[in-house]
Amino acid sequence: MTEDPLERSQLTPAAGRPARRELAVHGYTTYEDLTAATAKELLAIHGVGPKAVRILGEELTRRGLAFRE
Repeated sequence: MTEDPLERSQLTPAAGRPARRELAVHGYTTYEDLTAATAKELLAIHGVGPKAVRILGEELTRRGLAFRE
């Protein structure tokens, strides 16, 4: 039985299950991981939409982090 990639995700559930799963599949499971990507790069991942990126961006800001420029 293979592990569900979502189980590794430390990202807020508010971003949505499909987005968090796809981000985990692409190696983004922590907020620090997200700082290596631009918002545009994340939007290019199937299943990751503007709402998820906005929510994750707000969480990054709250933690003193940001997407790559």
